[in-house]
Amino acid sequence: MTRLPITGVILAGGRGSRMGGKDKGLINWHNQPLYQHVLQRLQPQVTTVWINANRNIEVYQRSGIPVIDDTLADFPGPLAGMLAALQQTETEWVVFTSCDTPCLPENLAQRLWQYRGKAPAVWARTGARDHPTHALLHRSLADSLQQYLARGERKLMLFLQQEGGHSVFFAQGEPAFRNFNRSEDLL
Repeated sequence: MTRLPITGVILAGGRGSRMGGKDKGLINWHNQPLYQHVLQRLQPQVTTVWINANRNIEVYQRSGIPVIDDTLADFPGPLAGMLAALQQTETEWVVFTSCDTPCLPENLAQRLWQYRGKAPAVWARTGARDHPTHALLHRSLADSLQQYLARGERKLMLFLQQEGGHSVFFAQGEPAFRNFNRSEDLL
């Protein structure tokens, strides 16, 4: 598979409140932190990978991957990590994924890229639901995203839809996008 000329960002900047406050990206699953599983699947798809984290930054840095933190305080959600990346990227496009989806499709970036059309944002969808944290965004969205967040808005899907985005169907289904929100999910 050819690496696309885009930046990949693993979103690991959340509070992990449903996981008892633990940093989800660093929780072990099959003898490896969750973010490492995501990294192994995302890295072959893109030219550059960053990790968005707001704590345990030094631990994430040990992977050799650049770590960026939110530019907004108080963990305002995945949109804050997306904003930080869009403001700093040198590539036109950035693909995002959450740190707690270790079975991420190995064609995530390629499929989003292929079916983006003229939209500035696209995200993954399976038969059951949308997966907006698995998204491809054009860096031109940084200003409108900053304004959206400044108004106190936090709904990711609403922002993507307002910006003219659309979903891209993934036949792999729910298992590929299964995320680990609670300790029992790790079993």
